[in-house]
Amino acid sequence: MEPERISYHASVKRAYERLKKDGISNVWDRYEAQGLGGDPDQRCAFCTGGVRCDFCSNGPCRADAAQDKRGVCGISADGMAMRMMLLRNVMGASTYHYHCEQTVRTLRETARGRTPYRIQEPEKLADFARRLGVLTGGEDAEVALRLCDFLERDFHRHTEEESVIVERLAPRERRKVWQDLGIFPGGIYGEMMRTTSSCLTNVDGSYLSLARKALRLGVAMAYQSQVVLETLQDCLFGTPKPHSIRVDLGVLDPDYVNLLPNGHEPFLGFALVERARDPAWQAAAEAAGAKGIRVIANIETGQEMVQRLQVDEVFWGYTGNWIMQEAVLATGAVDVFVADMNCSLPLDPAYAEKYHFKLVPVSELVAFEGVENRVDYDPVQADAQAARLLQMGIENFKGRHGTVEPLAGLPVGEAVAGFSPESIAAALGGSLAPLLEAIKDGRIQGVVALVSCTTLRDQGQDVHSVTVAKELIARDILVLSMGCGNAAMQVAGLCSPEAAALAGPGLKKICTGLGIPPVLSFGTCTDTGRCADLVATIADALGGVPVPALPVAVAAPEYMEQKATVDAIFALAFGLYTYVNPVPTVTGAPNLVALLTDEIQGLTGGVLALEKDATAAADGIAGHIREKRAGLGI
Repeated sequence: MEPERISYHASVKRAYERLKKDGISNVWDRYEAQGLGGDPDQRCAFCTGGVRCDFCSNGPCRADAAQDKRGVCGISADGMAMRMMLLRNVMGASTYHYHCEQTVRTLRETARGRTPYRIQEPEKLADFARRLGVLTGGEDAEVALRLCDFLERDFHRHTEEESVIVERLAPRERRKVWQDLGIFPGGIYGEMMRTTSSCLTNVDGSYLSLARKALRLGVAMAYQSQVVLETLQDCLFGTPKPHSIRVDLGVLDPDYVNLLPNGHEPFLGFALVERARDPAWQAAAEAAGAKGIRVIANIETGQEMVQRLQVDEVFWGYTGNWIMQEAVLATGAVDVFVADMNCSLPLDPAYAEKYHFKLVPVSELVAFEGVENRVDYDPVQADAQAARLLQMGIENFKGRHGTVEPLAGLPVGEAVAGFSPESIAAALGGSLAPLLEAIKDGRIQGVVALVSCTTLRDQGQDVHSVTVAKELIARDILVLSMGCGNAAMQVAGLCSPEAAALAGPGLKKICTGLGIPPVLSFGTCTDTGRCADLVATIADALGGVPVPALPVAVAAPEYMEQKATVDAIFALAFGLYTYVNPVPTVTGAPNLVALLTDEIQGLTGGVLALEKDATAAADGIAGHIREKRAGLGI
């Protein structure tokens, strides 16, 4: 693969050279091998158009809307494509909610005094309980237990009953829209069952009906899964506050015992940091010949951690997003790769053998061929499990260090992490008023939530995301970054105050005056719900402006997997201009394309924007923001 097709980041290109030299399979070459001549657009036209189905034994079927060629069952191209999109959304919502359930479980056991964690923010716990109508009297633990009981009851509410969580957290005008459209959800378990059952052969073949079910599921997921899990994680581990972090592959020093929590659930990551800060464990590492033990943040679990924890001699830094994973492992500096519920690659065992590290699944969801040693997370056993993982790291160091030649001289950068609705208000002097004034007077034209993964579909890793972000800030548009795309911003230097030099004059003045970056590190993909809460707060502060009337947008310049698709559908239900790239696999379904890119605007206020060129994409977002500013008279 050509160097420009690999990655935006120089450190990754260094690691790629090593992988080529070592002859080990890697994500970049495997991607190229999937297309003809390295062009993914040469793959099956029916597959890329979303009009191929193998759900029943009459298939695989292919549909052609132009000829009204349907599946054997009679389903149209539009129904076929929307049904597949809905199933992807079910997978995304299910995985988000698994994380949420584990968070509720962790809070419950913490309230019972059975975990190494504690409720760090009782005021936030009480405030969230009040928002949901849960009694707040008594000890913090009592409030937490009542809250957990309430949440789990609502998760299991039947689909014909409206979710109390959504009713009490969502903006009033959005609730009315959803009720009028029949997309106000019940409990998320019922919604997942309802949507999955609808996708059975010969059940729901209407693309419009399937689209409504997708919108319902997206709303249920955002409020019942994302808002709940991030709020409860704040209660347990602290609300993010701005602070400097170290980033990029140079944070890995081969002379240390390095443990990398990886995935999306941060629970064992926090336990590892707490345990590793014990001088006794540091002494044990030194006795094995290491300089000490370090916990290195990785992917979305790492984002959850770096948003909340100050870096120090033990919690040292953050590597990058999921496509960097093989580059991370190829540094030769990893001792234990702690794989929780998302974003660990099936080929990781080959890397573990080649570069001599322990690959340990710590979630019941995760499994690798040939890997039997596992430590499935249990909040009651978290302290002992962390100790077990640290011991594995020390033992592995003895065999890895001096055996594997490490990559030397990899770069280390700095970024500012830890922006949340609360910390943004704090940075502005205690309220959102300065932000609103800057938007009103035009110094900040608008706000874009960059909720992105990273993909090789159109360009190299993070190339498109970084370019779109630079184009946006140059137009005086403030960016809040989440997900794996957030790692792209951090490693590329856009989450540092110095990046204000790349911003337009108005945004630059705001950033230099406050000492903040033009791209605010807002967390993980699970923070989509938290971002929706912030947008609702801005709408209220402007006098109850409907969400679709705000000068805000969503951008997913490099979406990749199923969680991203349900995020995008929620953004459409929420009423937002939603830019996505690559072009989704629905192009063979013309009526569905018209619904998503045009007609839905008259229903929810949201609209899907598709564009491969970064400058044109930023122009489209800026044009939307100008239109909304004009509508508000600002």
